[in-house]
Amino acid sequence: MAEPNDDRLYFRQLLSGRDFAVGDQMATQMVNFVYAIGDRATGECLLVDPAYDPAGLIETVAADGLRVSGVLATHYHADHIGGSIFGHDIAGIAGLLDIVSCPIHVQRDEVPWITRTTGVDETDLHAHDSGDVVTVGDVEIQLVHTPGHTPGSQCFLVRGKLVSGDTLFLDGCGRTDLPGSNHTLMIDSLKRLSKVDDDVVLYPGHRYSLASSANMGAVKKSNYIFDQLLGD
Repeated sequence: MAEPNDDRLYFRQLLSGRDFAVGDQMATQMVNFVYAIGDRATGECLLVDPAYDPAGLIETVAADGLRVSGVLATHYHADHIGGSIFGHDIAGIAGLLDIVSCPIHVQRDEVPWITRTTGVDETDLHAHDSGDVVTVGDVEIQLVHTPGHTPGSQCFLVRGKLVSGDTLFLDGCGRTDLPGSNHTLMIDSLKRLSKVDDDVVLYPGHRYSLASSANMGAVKKSNYIFDQLLGD
C-alpha cells in the first residue's frame, strides 16, 4: 500500500514475492524490499534496488500515475540490482535500462563492483559522494555513504524516512564476511546512523523481522547492534 501523505511525496514499500515478482521462488525466499520515491505533482519516480522484476515494478508505479525517471542503488549485490547469486540469474538494472533510459545513482566506491555484477556500462552510472542530494520533482533525497557491508553501501534520507539497504535492519545489520565487506567500517557506519533522529522511520532492504518499518528511537532500543555500540 502507498504510505499516507498530504503532500507531494510518493513513497511505496514493495516486498518481493508478494507485491512484485509473484511466483518467483528466489524473490519470495530473499524477501527484498524495493522502494518507490516520487513526486505526485510531476509524476516522476525513482526506484530503489529494482531487482527480480523491473518491468513489473515499472508497471506498478505506472498504475499509480508515475513514470520511472531514475534508480537509486544501495549496493552492488545481485538481489538488489540484478546479476547472478547462488547459481540464479536475477533481473535488475540492466533489464530496466532496456525498458527506460534513466540515470542509475550509485555511491562512487561501488561503481566497479556494480559494473562487474550487472554488466551495465559505467556510462550508465551516476557516481555520488556522501551528502549529495538527488531530486525527483520537488522531492530531495540525501545520500548517506555507509560502507561496511560493501565499499559503497549507501542509505537514503527523504522527509523523515531512512531507506537503509543492507546496512541496518530492524533487528541486526548487514554481513561483513562477504567480498568488499569491512567490519570496522560497518561499526563506524552504524555509529553514524545511531545519531539519526529518533522520529525518523527506518525502512530496511529486507523483511527480516515481523514489522516492515519502525522509527529509529524504537530500533535503537530493540536492536542488539545498538545495544553493543552505545554500550561502548
